[in-house]
Amino acid sequence: MRITLKNYDLEVCFKELGGELASIKDQDGIEYLWQGDAQYWSGQAPVLFPICGSVRNDVALFRPQGVGKIPRHGLVRKKNFKLVEQTDSLVSFMIEDTDEMYQQYPYHFRLEISYQLLGKKIIVTYRIHHLGEEGVMPFFVGGHPGFNCPLLEDENFEDYYLEFEQEETCSIPKSYPETGLLNVFDRTPFLNQERILQLDYDLFKNDAITLDCLQSRSVTLRSKKHNKGLTLHFPDFSNLIIWTTPNKGPFIALEPWSGLSTSLEESDYLEYKKQVRLLPVGQVAELGFEIEIL
Repeated sequence: MRITLKNYDLEVCFKELGGELASIKDQDGIEYLWQGDAQYWSGQAPVLFPICGSVRNDVALFRPQGVGKIPRHGLVRKKNFKLVEQTDSLVSFMIEDTDEMYQQYPYHFRLEISYQLLGKKIIVTYRIHHLGEEGVMPFFVGGHPGFNCPLLEDENFEDYYLEFEQEETCSIPKSYPETGLLNVFDRTPFLNQERILQLDYDLFKNDAITLDCLQSRSVTLRSKKHNKGLTLHFPDFSNLIIWTTPNKGPFIALEPWSGLSTSLEESDYLEYKKQVRLLPVGQVAELGFEIEIL
C-alpha cells in the first residue's frame, strides 16, 4: 500500500515494504526520487540497519552472544513495516525484531521512521530503541535514497553537479566491490579546495565514493540547464556515500551513513567497529536528515 502526503509544494509517497520513500513530485509533476529499474538498480530509498554497507563475509561477531549473519545494508530494507501514524503532514512506520532477525542480530530492538512534510522539505527521523534486558546494543543506521539524474528528458547525467556546503579538501578510501569492504588506510586524493563535483560516470568505475572526511553537512544536486534540484542535509551523520551503477544508471544516490563497511584491518566484532553506536538498555537513539527540493 502506498501512503501519500501532499501540500502546495510537493506530493510525497511512501510504502510499508521497507518503510521507505516511494515518490517525490513537485507542483510541476517532476519526479525527483528514482523509481527503480532492475536494468540498473531495483531499489529506491532503502533504510539501512543495523549495519551500513557490508561486514566481512556477511558475518558479525557479538560478545557474548556469538555469531550472526547480516547481509549487505542490514536486515530491514526488504521487510514490511507497520504504519503507526498518519496526519496531514506526518507518516510514521515501525518494525521490531523477529525470531529470524534475532538469530542474525541477537538484540531486541524497535526501529521507528518518521517522515514529516514541511514546505519543500521531507524531514526523515530514525529512532532506535534497545528493548533488551541487559548490555548495550551496537548498531549503525543510514539512508540510501536514489534521485533521478537527469530530472528532465532532454538532459544527460553529465549536465549535473554536486555542490558542497563548504570548500572541501579530502581523500577517499579504497573500496572492494566484490566484497563490499573498504581499506580506510589506502586513500586517493579526491577534492582539493573545491565545492563543486562535476558528475561523470567515470567517477564510479570503482564502485561508490565514500566521503568519510567531509566538513560539509549538506550537499546540493544541481543542473547546468535549469534551477530544479535538491539539497540533502545530514547533520547527524559522519559519512556521505555517492553512488550510481557502472552501467550508467540514470540516477545518483546520496546516502547519509552513521558508519561504514568493515575496513580490512577491523575485526568482525560489531561492537568494536569504527563509529559504532552502543545503545544502553531502555534507551533511544535519534538521528535524522532532510531532503529539500529547490
